[in-house]
Amino acid sequence: MVTSMIDLMEREQARSSGVYLKRDLQIVRGEGAALYDAAGCRYIDCVGGQGAANLGHNHPAVIAAIQRQLNDLISCPELFHNPIRARYQDELCRAATNMPRVFLCSSGAEAVEAALKFARLATRRPNFIAAMRGFHGRTMGALSVTWEKTYREPFEPLLPGVRHVPYNNLERLTEALDDTIAAVILEPIQGEGGVHPAQPGYLAEVQRLCHERGALLILDEVQTGFGRTGSLFAYQHDGIQPDLVCLAKSIAGGLPMGAILIGERVGPLPPAAHGSTFGGGPVACAAALAVLEVLQTTDLIERAARLGAAVLDHLHTNRPAGVREVRGRGLMIGLELRGKVAPVLRALQTRGVLALPAGSTVLRLLPPLVISEDDFWQAVHTIEEVVNDAF
Repeated sequence: MVTSMIDLMEREQARSSGVYLKRDLQIVRGEGAALYDAAGCRYIDCVGGQGAANLGHNHPAVIAAIQRQLNDLISCPELFHNPIRARYQDELCRAATNMPRVFLCSSGAEAVEAALKFARLATRRPNFIAAMRGFHGRTMGALSVTWEKTYREPFEPLLPGVRHVPYNNLERLTEALDDTIAAVILEPIQGEGGVHPAQPGYLAEVQRLCHERGALLILDEVQTGFGRTGSLFAYQHDGIQPDLVCLAKSIAGGLPMGAILIGERVGPLPPAAHGSTFGGGPVACAAALAVLEVLQTTDLIERAARLGAAVLDHLHTNRPAGVREVRGRGLMIGLELRGKVAPVLRALQTRGVLALPAGSTVLRLLPPLVISEDDFWQAVHTIEEVVNDAF
């Protein structure tokens, strides 16, 4: 079995494009917040599908919804009406409040691309403001508003007219926000950039400035949406009303799907302004509807807020010597280390805990919301031990 596993890993590596730095681990099965390799070893999952598994792996409600829909219809583009799509669009817009329309697509980067286009159409302005450390995807438009130069520079020239300003700095944003700006695009919590939450009042002030100066506010909730931070969407903590909200990752229980919630200030969009062959597919919509129903009828979102707050309080109070800073909200937690994160991730894997980086020195935790308290605390204590050994 071990020989077969190694052989398959080597074959996958040989045929892979090479753009992914794969870990020395083959995952074959998942259940809840646990993952298993081919030898049957169990791992506590704090990667959570890079944020795409908020309901964990093989959630029974999602599996049942997919199976039912597979028996009826797999493919139905938005050339035609479809009942499961109609139900999902209605429920999602209701859950978001004051977001009357939605465009469905296949991924987070696709959602960002559409939001940028919609903002230009609505305002007839060419330029955008984004944040330093912000990450919005790797397609050409999404990459243009992403900050990290190692992602950007090989593909320049990118979309012109993008201005990057420091996150949480209203003065610099105010200076940049002139009458050429179509939209400001921000993450409520910067994920890839190091798990940096918006400071209290920051997003509300950005919204006020956008309204005052005729720009739109785009919030990228690809990673923070669907209960991750202790509310259905992270912007709801701040009581604000964005104009466009980009969603993906956990929207459909692990199936590829994205969406853009569209507010009143965007106005009507002309036919053929955008499109997506697989957007709003019946199977993805069935899974997404099941996800929304689970989140709205259980205590998982409240539990994410409570458990995340307890862990953050513990880490602040008992911060390991090798940790410079602890940041996050709900079950989105980042530990700024005093050295490189890569060896810590490798050591955690050998001890049965899988986690993510967020830059070269930040350890990021995105566990499924269904994780047991025992498993999460075990992961936290293992992290403390490994970090103390490493630094």
